[in-house]
Amino acid sequence: MSTGAEPMGRVLVKAKIENLDDLVLEHRGFLEGEIRSTEVSDALVDTGATLLCLPKTMIEELGLRCVREHHSMTAAGKRDTRIFQAVRLTIQDRNVTTEVAELPDDCPVLIGQIPLEQLDFVVDPRGQKLIGNPEHDGEWMIELWTHFE
Repeated sequence: MSTGAEPMGRVLVKAKIENLDDLVLEHRGFLEGEIRSTEVSDALVDTGATLLCLPKTMIEELGLRCVREHHSMTAAGKRDTRIFQAVRLTIQDRNVTTEVAELPDDCPVLIGQIPLEQLDFVVDPRGQKLIGNPEHDGEWMIELWTHFE
């Protein structure tokens, strides 16, 4: 007899992360085909995280610059976390510019709540995938709650 409850699992997604400075230099004609980037097939969607979080070695490979330290709450308690310059994050043909928080090298890439909201994705835990926001009929949309005339 089925209880109707299906196991909820981890949501892993393919993600491309690109050095934003390199993209700007290429756009201005100062760089040709040398954009530092990486693609991962197993980025973990973590709605408990705030930002895009990358392992230290990946941050170094992308050539990202630390912009500040910020207090953070982790499973191990409160700690200071280094925050790095923005990157372009692409998931399912949607992209966003977002800052990066540093993780230890033994951690996976984490896709946090802010980039998920900017990309207008929600988690489908039963299907173990990201889907376009049903409130927007799955269409990528930003919300501007202001009065336009």
